[in-house]
Amino acid sequence: MAEIVNLRAKRKAAERDARRRKGDENAAKHGRTRAERMLEETRAEKARAHLEGHRRETDAPDEPTDP
Repeated sequence: MAEIVNLRAKRKAAERDARRRKGDENAAKHGRTRAERMLEETRAEKARAHLEGHRRETDAPDEPTDP
């Protein structure tokens, strides 16, 4: 005997699966994980702090004055 299937439920499940597959494809193409974003931000902050630590202090004014 054949199994009774709710066609509406099957259609909705197929649409959900299609949307999920498309989303996964887009994420693989364009997205980064949260961990990757946090790692990049941390590295950028560390590089900025390192560069700022090597900045010279000067007593000269920022803008030259005309005599």
